[in-house]
Amino acid sequence: MREIIFDTETTGLDNRADRVIEIGGIELFNHFPTGKTLHLYINPGDRKVHPDALAVHGITDEFLKDKPSFADVADEILAFFGEAKWIAHNATFDMGFVNAEFARLGRPPILPDTVIDTLAMARRKHPMGPNSLDALCRRYGIDNSHRTKHGALLDSELLAEVYIEMIGGRQTALGLGSINGSALSRQVDDADEIVADILVRPTPLASRLSEAELEDHAALIAKLGEKGIWSKYRAAN
Repeated sequence: MREIIFDTETTGLDNRADRVIEIGGIELFNHFPTGKTLHLYINPGDRKVHPDALAVHGITDEFLKDKPSFADVADEILAFFGEAKWIAHNATFDMGFVNAEFARLGRPPILPDTVIDTLAMARRKHPMGPNSLDALCRRYGIDNSHRTKHGALLDSELLAEVYIEMIGGRQTALGLGSINGSALSRQVDDADEIVADILVRPTPLASRLSEAELEDHAALIAKLGEKGIWSKYRAAN
C-alpha cells in the first residue's frame, strides 16, 4: 500500500484567493518511508504573501519570483502522488487549496475517499488533546526542535513519524518480513487501526514430538474414532 504524507504552505488562509506556494511530500510503502520525496516552491502570480502567513513559514514574495507556477508543476505533483492516499494534518485545509489550484486549471479534484486526515485520527485517538503537530511530536517523543518555522517538507517528515506511531506501525513491524521478495501488505481500517498479514514460513519448523509421542497421539485419535467421539467433536467445531 502506497501513501504520501504531504503538507502545503500558502499565501494566506482563503483558498478562493490565496495560493499554494510550497508543497512537500514523503512516500510511504506499507507504512515505511521509501526515501522518495517531493519538494516544490511555487510562484503564486500576483497574489502576495500575507504578513501573518509570512510570520509562520518565512517564505517571501522575493524568494518566489523565479519559481514555477502551479500550472508548471501540476503534472509533476500528480505523477508523484499517483494512486496513493493523500495524508495531511488538517487535510481539509490542504486539500481545499490543492483542489482550488486544480480547479483553476480545469482539472478534476482529488476525491475525499483518497484523503486521510491525521488531525481527525489524533482527535479520535487522543480526545483530550492537544493534537497539533508539535503536541503530537511531544506525545510520541519525536524530536521537532529544528522546527522553528513551518515548512512543507520538514512538516511532512515529522508527520510521517507521527502517523506511523498513531497506527502502531513500529510495533507491528516487528517480526514482519517478505514473501518471495514482496513486502507484506498491511491495510489501515478507517484510518485508525492496522491489520497485518501473517508471515508464512517458507520451510516449516521441524516437529519436536518424539516417535513415541506421535504413536500415542495416533492411538488416542483411533480410540476416539472407534467411540464416535472424534466425529462429534469435528461436527461441533
